[in-house]
Amino acid sequence: MNLLAIETSCDETSAAILRGSGPRPELASCVILSQDIHQLFGGVVPELASRAHLTTLGRVVDQALDEAGITLEELDAIAVTAGPGLVGALLVGVMYGKTLAFSLDRPLLGVNHLEGHLFAPTLEDRELEPPFVGLLVSGGHTMLLDVPAWGEYRLLGQTLDDAAGEAFDKVAKLLGLGYPGGAPIERLAREGKPGRFRFPRPMLQELDRDGPNRYAFSFSGLKTAVLRTVRPVPGSDASPLANADHADIAWAFQDAVNEVLVAKTAHAVAALGYDAAMIGGGVACNRALVSRMREHLAGQARVSVASPRLNTDNAAMIAAAGAWRLARGERSGWDLEPRDDLPLPGLVTPIPVSGSDV
Repeated sequence: MNLLAIETSCDETSAAILRGSGPRPELASCVILSQDIHQLFGGVVPELASRAHLTTLGRVVDQALDEAGITLEELDAIAVTAGPGLVGALLVGVMYGKTLAFSLDRPLLGVNHLEGHLFAPTLEDRELEPPFVGLLVSGGHTMLLDVPAWGEYRLLGQTLDDAAGEAFDKVAKLLGLGYPGGAPIERLAREGKPGRFRFPRPMLQELDRDGPNRYAFSFSGLKTAVLRTVRPVPGSDASPLANADHADIAWAFQDAVNEVLVAKTAHAVAALGYDAAMIGGGVACNRALVSRMREHLAGQARVSVASPRLNTDNAAMIAAAGAWRLARGERSGWDLEPRDDLPLPGLVTPIPVSGSDV
C-alpha cells in the first residue's frame, strides 16, 4: 500500500508517503514547508496561511511523490487532516485530498490532527503500544490522555485557558525573541541562572485534591507573572529588567511549565499503573522537558518521544494514524468537511472520582 497524507492545519504545508501493509508501515517520504511570513506578525495570520497552502501544496505533494519514487497512479489511499485547526487552512488540504481521491478513485480518510500526534512516535519507536499516558502539548492544545488502546482515549485533563505552546510564544515575544517562541526560549534558558526568579506552578496543587481539575492545566497566570516581572506595574518601586536578565527569566519560565507538565503526567502514570508514557506536539521538541520527564519516570515507565521533525505539524503522523484507521476499514465520504473543533475520535471524558483513581 502507498498512502499519501496531507497536513495543512496551521502554518506548515506537508505531504508524506507511507508504504506497507503490515501493522507498522515504513515512511517513504515526508516534506514539510514552514511559512516564514508569520514571523513578521508575531503569530499566525489565518488568511495568509490559507493562501500559502494554496500556492505550495501541489509542489509539496509532487516532491513527496518524487522522494518516494512513485507516481500519483501508484497511490492506494489518501489521508488528510480534517481538524482541529484553522478552517481556511484545513479547507485547502481537504479539498485537495478529496479532488485527488475522486480523480484517482481511491479511498479517502479525514484524520484528526491530535490523533496524528499520538501516532507520531510509532514511526520511530516500534515498541510503543497502548496502554500508556499521552501528553499532547502544542501551541493550540495541552491535554493529558489515558490511552488504553488505539482509538480509545480518556481525557484526564486539559488546559483551561492558554496552551503551553501559546505561553512559550507569548513569553518569547515579551523577551524580544520573535515567533515561534519555543526554540528561542529553550536556547536562552540554557544561559540562565537557576533560582534567581521563581514563577508560579499553576494548578500543581490540584494533584493533592480530589476533583475535576486534578489533571487540568492553566498557563495564563504564569504568562502574566512573567509580564509583571519584565514590565513592572506603573507606579511600583520595581524598575524594568535589562536584557541581561532575560536568560534567567527564560530559565525560570521554562522550569515552571515543565515542572507542571512532568508532575501531572507522572502522577497519572502512577495512578493508572502503566509502564509507558509519550509526549507529542511542538512543545515535545523541548529537550529540557523530555529529559526531565525521563528522569522523573526512570525505573517506573519509559517515555516515548518522536524526533523534532515529527513533533511539529507534519503529514507523516497523519499518515500513521490514517493507515491504522484505513486498515480497520474506515473511510470518509465526499461530504468530508474541515472542522476547527473536530473532537478526538473515541474520546471519553471521565466522571471525576475520589482517591487515587483517575
